[in-house]
Amino acid sequence: MKTLLWAEHQKLKRSKVLWIAVFAVVMVSLTVFLQGQFTYYDKRYIDNAFWYMTAMQSLGGIYVFPAIISLLGSYLICREEQDDTLKSLYLIPVNLSDLIGVKLIMTGFFSVVLYVFLFTVTLVVEAGLHIHLLSAGRVLNFARIYILEGICLFLAVSPVIAVTYRLKKGYWLSLIFAEIYSFLSLFIWQSKLLFLYPITAAFCVAGYYETTPIQFIISMLSLLLCGAVSLMLLYRLYKRF
Repeated sequence: MKTLLWAEHQKLKRSKVLWIAVFAVVMVSLTVFLQGQFTYYDKRYIDNAFWYMTAMQSLGGIYVFPAIISLLGSYLICREEQDDTLKSLYLIPVNLSDLIGVKLIMTGFFSVVLYVFLFTVTLVVEAGLHIHLLSAGRVLNFARIYILEGICLFLAVSPVIAVTYRLKKGYWLSLIFAEIYSFLSLFIWQSKLLFLYPITAAFCVAGYYETTPIQFIISMLSLLLCGAVSLMLLYRLYKRF
């Protein structure tokens, strides 16, 4: 397992996906900051403490970061076949469950790191704007929400990763699928499916929305089902190879 983790880590270091993720964070940060310059009743949005943290979480969590997480997961899984290294791994041999598990662990870890990086950026901006208005309690609460959202969005987009591998058309296709998948959540916000649709369910479990215990359980089951289905599908596809 340690050897596989090291190998996937080295593969990830050589990829351009990490730089794409950094670029995405920078662009979203600038976009939200500029959006905050608009005024409402003669007061800029960004003048409100924690507005920037909230806007970054919602904008990035819908339009950008699910696609980035999906792209990285698809890269880790699809590259074995595209580079024709999967046959060599079976000759070593490599345990199939370990191989799939490591790839998913690395994707989940990347998702959390991405959101920790995003939280750090937002905290620096908020501190620069409203250092005297920040409280330790609210900052820690936002940190919890950001980390949970990273985990939940990984589970939400895991089916996209599995479907991309199934189609065998290249890992960049997951970027398109994830964007469509996320964009559809805009039509779910005001519906009863808010707690069931995986992307919006991720926000519910993370704490972005206030939920009842039943709604929280529904959202959690939706995300766990995504993870379970993806795991079974990936395992069957690798085994079939």
